[in-house]
Amino acid sequence: MADRKHSKKAIRQSPSLCAGELDYINRRKHVVLQALCSKGINCSMDSVPHIALLASGGGQRAAVGLMGSLYQMEKDGLLDTLLYIAGVSGSTWSMASLYSDPQWSSNMDDAVSRLSSFEVELEQVLAWVGERSKEENFSLSDIWGVLTTAGIMKQMDVRHLSHEANRDVTNPYPIYCAVEKYCFSNGLFEGKWFELSPHEAGFTELGLFVDTSLLGCKFQGGELLEKKPEMDIVWLQGVLGSMLADEETLKESLNDLGHIDDDDAEKYLHAYKVFNNLISLIRSTLKDPTAMSDLDQLQKALKDKVDWKDTVQLNSKSPEERKSLFQQLNQELLAEVETWSQSLEDRDFKPHVSFIREQILPLICKWEWGTTNNFLYQYQDSSVPACLRAKEQFHLIDAGLLVNVAYPSFLGEKRDIDLIIAPEYSAGNMFETLTLARAYATKAMKPFPEIDDKILEDRDWPKDCYVFEGKDKEPTIIYMPLFNQQNCKDAEEFKAKMEEFTTLQRPYSQEKIVVLLETVKSNIRNNRETLLREINNAVIRQKNKRPEQDGL
Repeated sequence: MADRKHSKKAIRQSPSLCAGELDYINRRKHVVLQALCSKGINCSMDSVPHIALLASGGGQRAAVGLMGSLYQMEKDGLLDTLLYIAGVSGSTWSMASLYSDPQWSSNMDDAVSRLSSFEVELEQVLAWVGERSKEENFSLSDIWGVLTTAGIMKQMDVRHLSHEANRDVTNPYPIYCAVEKYCFSNGLFEGKWFELSPHEAGFTELGLFVDTSLLGCKFQGGELLEKKPEMDIVWLQGVLGSMLADEETLKESLNDLGHIDDDDAEKYLHAYKVFNNLISLIRSTLKDPTAMSDLDQLQKALKDKVDWKDTVQLNSKSPEERKSLFQQLNQELLAEVETWSQSLEDRDFKPHVSFIREQILPLICKWEWGTTNNFLYQYQDSSVPACLRAKEQFHLIDAGLLVNVAYPSFLGEKRDIDLIIAPEYSAGNMFETLTLARAYATKAMKPFPEIDDKILEDRDWPKDCYVFEGKDKEPTIIYMPLFNQQNCKDAEEFKAKMEEFTTLQRPYSQEKIVVLLETVKSNIRNNRETLLREINNAVIRQKNKRPEQDGL
């Protein structure tokens, strides 16, 4: 039990930066100043611009894309001009990998090599799950996190985010973003966006934060009641990249299984889709060809269960019959796994099958993601939405479901950003992240540059770089689509590239990783002069701000 004196200080309520981040940024500015001067940019400590690279989500496409973009920025001497790097969804996977090295900014060759050279054995995965499953808030995000970490990022990083709080300022300051699942679903604006840094974690628009080491501890009425083990980076990656946690997003991803407009059918197919993706990730931790063949058989058997044309005629059935049918099919899905597991020969892989049967399946049936003790439980403040105040747990999921770039954390006075560099690795419609961010800024009454809707005409074949100039307190945004008119000869090739590197697919081959890395590197190289020009303009903007500011 925490003492009351300490408890009252556990939650910080403020629209400003915490002391730890402010200190880091002020020290980091010396690194930025040196980088600017090396480029011949006239700058002083008082006019060091606030530059943030905000990487979009996009699964492994975003993870590899961000790594390649930062690699080329380091080679061009631009990486040290950044105060911040922020990510959502897939880009947070590579951020987590990068920051495992306290000196990654000067070791980009090593960072890129980790995308393919490291391997994680299934035994390591099972050991982590075994420990984590003892916790009361064990959820699908844990399974998704450990398999994503092992299968895609090829490492198991069990350090804690708060351990980065006392590092030197070699690297830009990292911000990771999520959203609260149920506030996100019911449309409450103030309780949605959640940010995590080495120093603190909390709700951006509410201005309510706790030390990052306390996220997951038990609170009531603003008092710290019980400390819990701090989340590790494996769990964090599962939370931040959990786009499958949103039922509407899953529904859209089921197009390859036919048109579905039935709640019970959707629940059944959600289970299938998530399970199938998790099995694909398990494959990435295996070397035994026979074990791979066994998983092939399981995936084929599961696919047969959702072959609508052969197994289900929905139109002729009543709602009650449909519900009964899908309950039956769900049981058959579970039985299929059981039958498969019993049919396996007695060899090394068989003991690991219990992981699939005993750990993954029950969590899929439960369908719970990102479960975290709620530090705002019964917190006495009218600004806290009821969806947060009334529940002992909240549920953190992929921020890309709201806005697939971390704009909400970087608009307004708190971080006073002059320039946002926004490499776009998203799937879906080009420019959607910009238009969604603009709508968010309007609702939050935050400054945002003018976006001419005429650019939407380019969505099927965008240019490689757009600059949206900020005025007064608006940040300037450099928007850089991954596939574009420089690396795709026409709209058809653009579409083909987007389909080739889809978000929800098995981990990329080494060949795909190399192609993607070279694509993003060339995007940075081709626009180096634009980046330098806008960095110089950001210095001028910061100089013009200085007389009227007392803060950062």
